[in-house]
Amino acid sequence: MLQEMDGYKNSASLAVLASGNGSNLKALIKSIKSGDVANANISLVISNKKESKALTIAKDAEIPAVLLERNLFNSDEEYDFSLLNKLKEFNIDVVLLAGYLRIITAPFLKAYENRILNIHPSLLPDFGGKGMYGMKVHQAVINSKAEKSGCTVHLVTEEIDGGEVLAQACVSITPDDTAEILAAKVLKEEHKLYPRAVNNFISNLMLNNR
Repeated sequence: MLQEMDGYKNSASLAVLASGNGSNLKALIKSIKSGDVANANISLVISNKKESKALTIAKDAEIPAVLLERNLFNSDEEYDFSLLNKLKEFNIDVVLLAGYLRIITAPFLKAYENRILNIHPSLLPDFGGKGMYGMKVHQAVINSKAEKSGCTVHLVTEEIDGGEVLAQACVSITPDDTAEILAAKVLKEEHKLYPRAVNNFISNLMLNNR
């Protein structure tokens, strides 16, 4: 069951949390501009890494970009409390994780229950859970001799990578594929899947909020 937004809105305000290159952020920005993602705008981008390219991508797109480093806080909960204050300041409705390499704490999850989405580079529930991120996922898939992999958009819950699956896309694996080759295949699908899933999610929110 999707949690409704506070009050009627014609457009959902999105925040993207990213730690790395920001390629999914770039895909989301492009899809919003083209209208493939409707009734939504990215109002804020936050990164926990000063070297994250997501901050530059956001600034180039004239989206407010905030660097919030964990080492400035005494605990994960204190960090997430500061993060929540920033989201409240920008009146954020939905949070999108895009290569965000942090575990979300319980207070954050409660504040945005059923309104935090993540994209994971495997076909969950396979190759998910603690420690499974980035190239580690793709190497594990290659080591397993699997014939296919892909990506999954899911709701974020206390169980790592265990929330409701919203959408998936598959890729085939050939015997010659390395983890790097597989990563490139999956990332290409991520850039198509995440915007589609976000569009569907926002459409449902809007319907529930009328």
